Amino acid sequence: MTLGELIASGARQLEQAGVAFGHGTTNAHDEAAWLVLWRLGLPLDSDLDSMKNQPVAPASQAQVATIFEERIATRKPAAYLTREAWLQGVPFYVDERAIVPRSFIAELIAGGGIDEFLSDQTRRVLDLCTGNGSLAVLAAMAWPEVEVTGADLSPDALAVARVNVDRHGLQERITLAQSDGLAALPGPWDLILCNPPYVNAASMAALPPEYRAEPELALAGGDDGMDFIRQLLADAPARMGENAVLVLEIGNERPYFEAAFPQLPVFWLETSAGEDQVVLVTRQALAAHHPHTAQ
Repeated sequence: MTLGELIASGARQLEQAGVAFGHGTTNAHDEAAWLVLWRLGLPLDSDLDSMKNQPVAPASQAQVATIFEERIATRKPAAYLTREAWLQGVPFYVDERAIVPRSFIAELIAGGGIDEFLSDQTRRVLDLCTGNGSLAVLAAMAWPEVEVTGADLSPDALAVARVNVDRHGLQERITLAQSDGLAALPGPWDLILCNPPYVNAASMAALPPEYRAEPELALAGGDDGMDFIRQLLADAPARMGENAVLVLEIGNERPYFEAAFPQLPVFWLETSAGEDQVVLVTRQALAAHHPHTAQ
């Protein structure tokens, strides 16, 4: 059997089993290619067109078969099986202690989509709900002059983030901190990045097993998905510098966000998923919206 045939066979198995995607891949072929390349020890960015006719030894075929069996039987995201996820071409370690990184904020950091809202005074960056630390690492890579703090409520997630900070040699520029929201993070921050728990209760109840394999703490946002965000927007102004901005991912919850904060002026940022996933709000707007907490 060739490499191409092995990937096509794996893709058919995934499709027939009805597994869910969205943790680094969006379809059966891409996920099959990821699992096959990983199991064979080949680079994930290999040129499949030039390699598809390469024969795969029977022993290696058997190894590949076991990873597909595990993916289908456990319904765990592939990233938990490979212990690796990629964002913007950068590899990150991940395991069940942290959510699989997939934030659209990563696109904005790498592509300069936030830069126009920053200044030469932007120095202190907070990645709140850092999970495995991927956004903190990408921010430190994109802006060499800033200091980054990655914060999370979960000590388990912070242990995973430590692996990634160390892996990318950023110990001098990234500090990790445990905090419930902004409670232990007085700032002042020049930029807050946050991919919070925002999934509403109805959507949580309908999640496929792959998402249920992730820490619920990182996903569930209450009845309308806005519980964490309400507290964050109330607390943020007092912890932000005068010209600071908050970049917040809300996924598919824009209607709930707009219902919860109808008077709040915001910027919707363009990502590969459109203009509904990530919102930017200035400190001035938050202070006007929450004047009693902005002191």
